[in-house]
Amino acid sequence: MKWTGRFAGYNAESFRRDCLSGLIVGIIAIPLGMAFAIASGVKPEYGIYTTIIAGILISMFGGSRFQIGGPTGAFIPILFGVVMQYGYENLLIAGFLAGIMLVLMGLCRMGGLIRYIPRPVTIGFTTGIAVIIFSGQIANFLGLRDIQKHEDFLSNMKEIGMHLSTVNVYSVITAGICLAVILITPRLFPNVPGSLAGLVISSVVAALLFEGKVATIGSTFGPIPSTLPSFHFPDVTLERIGQLLVPAFTIAMLGGIESLLSAVVADGMTGTRHNSNRELIGQGIANMAAPLFGGIPATGAIARTATNIKNGAVSPMAGIIHGLVVLLVLMLFAPYASHIPLASMAPILMVVAWNMSERREFFHVLQSKTSDSVVLLVTFLLTVFTNLTTAVEIGLILAVILFVKRMGELITVHKVLPDPSSKHAKVRPHMVTEGHDCPQISIFTVEGALFFGAASTFEQSVMRTLQHRPKILLLRMGKVPFMDTTGESKLASVVKTWKNNGGMVLISGIQSQPREVLKRTGLYAYIGEQHFFDHTGDAINFALARLDQNRCTGCRHFAFRECAGLSNPELSPKQANPDMHPAHQV
Repeated sequence: MKWTGRFAGYNAESFRRDCLSGLIVGIIAIPLGMAFAIASGVKPEYGIYTTIIAGILISMFGGSRFQIGGPTGAFIPILFGVVMQYGYENLLIAGFLAGIMLVLMGLCRMGGLIRYIPRPVTIGFTTGIAVIIFSGQIANFLGLRDIQKHEDFLSNMKEIGMHLSTVNVYSVITAGICLAVILITPRLFPNVPGSLAGLVISSVVAALLFEGKVATIGSTFGPIPSTLPSFHFPDVTLERIGQLLVPAFTIAMLGGIESLLSAVVADGMTGTRHNSNRELIGQGIANMAAPLFGGIPATGAIARTATNIKNGAVSPMAGIIHGLVVLLVLMLFAPYASHIPLASMAPILMVVAWNMSERREFFHVLQSKTSDSVVLLVTFLLTVFTNLTTAVEIGLILAVILFVKRMGELITVHKVLPDPSSKHAKVRPHMVTEGHDCPQISIFTVEGALFFGAASTFEQSVMRTLQHRPKILLLRMGKVPFMDTTGESKLASVVKTWKNNGGMVLISGIQSQPREVLKRTGLYAYIGEQHFFDHTGDAINFALARLDQNRCTGCRHFAFRECAGLSNPELSPKQANPDMHPAHQV
């Protein structure tokens, strides 16, 4: 059998490598799945169920060879908010709706649109999520009692401050051991998952030395079942759908962004190329199926995907095996998981938060002191102090506004005249001064996109010259790559005003996109096809043939034809007025 697509060239050696990688990633995923579920406000086994079901389906139907899917830290603040406001059952419905949205996004080929989300926005909300995750584990690290969970950051910090007197020294010791092992293991034993080693060692120490003195998964959530839950379709009603559309959309958008970012990282590490639309469909299928078995929303996990690649994965089979490994561990060792201290889970999530914080990129953008710094800071602060939905919405809007402002400032409209000292008679802005201009023709060089953010600047710059009542307006538009309908409207206003004053408008060098806009709106025909030129020199010749030479007689302006350095049989030296300044004779 000849393998094709993501399994091209697959053989027995490939399967062996996938098995090894899937085993390692599966072991790593177990503590993370439980920790993410607990931090999201649900039972730890729901994270395991998600790892198994979503992990297998994302690998089967996704668009990347190496993607490892499952619950992730990025979802924690969103899922916790949904659970707090709507409850666990409604979280399942929101996840199911998000899956439908992701499938529709993939079918509508929207995978490529994710790349248009500004980097400062993604860094801002990712760092904000990291702060929320880290701070959310302080209580478990310290073993604080009677902590009331809140949706907002400030209330949670206030709650921790009010209960600092309930610090459990045994929890602190357990968490400290776990953190130390997590940090030391990669240096001493690079092939051993630090989170798993820390979880096992700290749990054993707590069970032997601090039995009954540290809160565990079992004492807090009850025993973990050793089997998958039975199929259950949530009770979906129109009223619930209406309530959950916004949370579902937030889950879908974040899931899409995270999964595609993870796929891009995988591409960079392996030199492959993922299918973004298929990836969204695969994510959607996984998120539709996971809630039917009690699972929470899932997406591509960058750290686990990178680990998968580093351990030699060849195909999506590694991701499928990783899910099967988690299922096998659940069936065999679930009872032992009940003895894991919550204090052992806290350092795992704290390290995850530290690693996902993108702190170097955050400070790099912040130190640039540009508009990107503003977008980054606003998105970050709103993520921490409000919620992710508000942060992303405001961040995107602010990024668009500042981008439009920057682009609007980039457009330049210079009044120019030919420079006689130039070998090729190029037009230059410095040739136009208060006492050095042509009264009959105004030439403007326009550079930059002529869109709604810059159209008013263009109109004001050109209309200022109308007070001198020049006969001809020549617009050099060879460096205008784009024009929208607002830009066309402002150009039309200039053209109509000029014509109403008895003038003529010429345009040279116009590019294909602006030309098509003018043709569709009818402005091209209104200006007249004969008034469009490929080169400025042709437009000047056309203008010179229609200028009134006598208008320059006796004035202190130079004759335009001489400055242009162009010959025109209709304006010969014999026609020059002897009373004119020598520099003005033609």
